Amino acid sequence: MTAKIIDGKEFAANVRAQVATHVVRLKEEHGITPGLAVILVGEDPASEVYVRNKGKQTVEVGMHSVEHKLDADTTEEALLALIDQLNTDPAIHGILCQLPLPKHLNEELVINSIVPEKDVDGFHISNVGMLSTGQKSMVPCTPLGCLMMLRDHHGSLSGLNAVVVGRSNIVGKPMANLLLRDSCTVTIAHSRTKNIEELCRGADIVVAAVGRPEMITGDWIGKGATVIDVGINRIPHPEKEGKHKLVGDVHFASASQVAGAITPVPGGVGPMTIACLLANTVTACCRINGLAEPEGLTA
Repeated sequence: MTAKIIDGKEFAANVRAQVATHVVRLKEEHGITPGLAVILVGEDPASEVYVRNKGKQTVEVGMHSVEHKLDADTTEEALLALIDQLNTDPAIHGILCQLPLPKHLNEELVINSIVPEKDVDGFHISNVGMLSTGQKSMVPCTPLGCLMMLRDHHGSLSGLNAVVVGRSNIVGKPMANLLLRDSCTVTIAHSRTKNIEELCRGADIVVAAVGRPEMITGDWIGKGATVIDVGINRIPHPEKEGKHKLVGDVHFASASQVAGAITPVPGGVGPMTIACLLANTVTACCRINGLAEPEGLTA
């Protein structure tokens, strides 16, 4: 069998279209324009590209976009003062501080200085705690995107066996909590799990977020399983000397011959991250203003 390809680019475009529709409704019915503020400290090239794409897509869906670019030697005091200003700005409904930060800045302190209701990354300790206890929270963007694609493919996830390979605070742990909330039976595996291949073979859903290039091969995947590959790894190109290629944590060629559905890398989970950031900003705007949340864009 050959797996169905879950097209993240197309799915993300649909999410952005839904976001744009909700933005129009908020403007016309309530006179509110959702606002997203992104803070970039330093000049990391990858972060600069990512922030630029966020700003572009924010404007394209009709939202208010603000970018704060700070020098790499910005003091913690100055950064916290800016976040405090944004916390109280009624025109801003979502705040994101691009990671990683320069080493002299305390990431946990910075993340937790953002008020939870504007924490559209879903990293604040209050949002982490509420998600893990099944309460309404802001949800990290990448796991939210994975959940949306899984719901779209399966309909109900109730009763399915899911294995999440990876235990990071950004993807693995919140992904497991989201799947639990949708009534999956969830196992978290990682690089030290002894029977990891066996666990994966018994799963209806495998979410790969371990950060190891092509670690999960086709013989780890049960026939007809759904594979969501979160990994983005740059490796030397096997056919082009001096060039590199992007691969996931799953060996796509072999896994796609066994799985029922699979996300490619690139073009799978990646495009969903910014789309879900925009969705989270609309959700935050609605919650802050006591309005009905946008259907289909939340966990």
